[in-house]
Amino acid sequence: MPQAVWTTLISCPDLHALRQDTGRHSVLIDCSFDLADPAAGRAAYHQSHLPGAFYLHLDNELSGEKTGRNGRHPLPDPDALTARLRALGVNDDSQVVVYDAQGGMYAARAWWLLRWIGHEAVAVLDGGKQAWIAAGLPLESGTTPEPEAHAGGNLTRRPSLVGTVDADTLMANLQSPSRLVVDARAPDRFRGENETLDPVGGHIPGAVNRCFKDNLQPDGRFKPAAALRGEFGGVLGATPAERAVMQCGSGVTACHNLLALEVAGLSGAALYPGSWSEWCADPARPVATGDR
Repeated sequence: MPQAVWTTLISCPDLHALRQDTGRHSVLIDCSFDLADPAAGRAAYHQSHLPGAFYLHLDNELSGEKTGRNGRHPLPDPDALTARLRALGVNDDSQVVVYDAQGGMYAARAWWLLRWIGHEAVAVLDGGKQAWIAAGLPLESGTTPEPEAHAGGNLTRRPSLVGTVDADTLMANLQSPSRLVVDARAPDRFRGENETLDPVGGHIPGAVNRCFKDNLQPDGRFKPAAALRGEFGGVLGATPAERAVMQCGSGVTACHNLLALEVAGLSGAALYPGSWSEWCADPARPVATGDR
């Protein structure tokens, strides 16, 4: 019987069973983070994490070098990311599971990045650390020792499973619209109000708003596929998913919308990695405010 492969979400019971399966290699990664306190995620990991989980830091490992004009969380070097994952023991055939304690907003970035380097068997723990605790499953403290250098994984970078677009493409799209830009930020930031992270408030002209938090149920798990399909159908309208571009403030929570689209069976949307923080860094790029 073929082994199960999780490529979007994995439930707590399934993850617990996977971790008990000695015949299946899995790697578990904690991605917890706090934009306002970049040290908080690692501190929380040290205090408690799922057994055997490693930790990856959004700024240091899930992002690349900032230039001041490429956004707050530019994509990391893909070869460096692949090497870092190998150091955690990830193989080409490993099932990777990523999680956080923030509704999946950072785990989804890690999920997307693994797909970006061609690794399909990666899933986000549905409900995150809170769901694991609510299920009565164990935690541990401290740091999971990384494998010895000679015992690392054999992960190789393969053709990307995802698409990206850049600012120039979206500038051209303003003149000849063929793509729909969907902004994952909170509605007030989309409108240009209460902007605390970037120097300019507003959004890319023509974009529509779908806050990533709307993908979740009150308990922190993702809404059912049918519900997400209906809601995103309303967001996209006549635009097929393949012509949609997801963005946010810095290319992080946009990945949450991309994950929700995959759960909904609406594949093919692209990520604008630089997102609003890159867009607004160039005063030549137009800015819209309000609801549209």
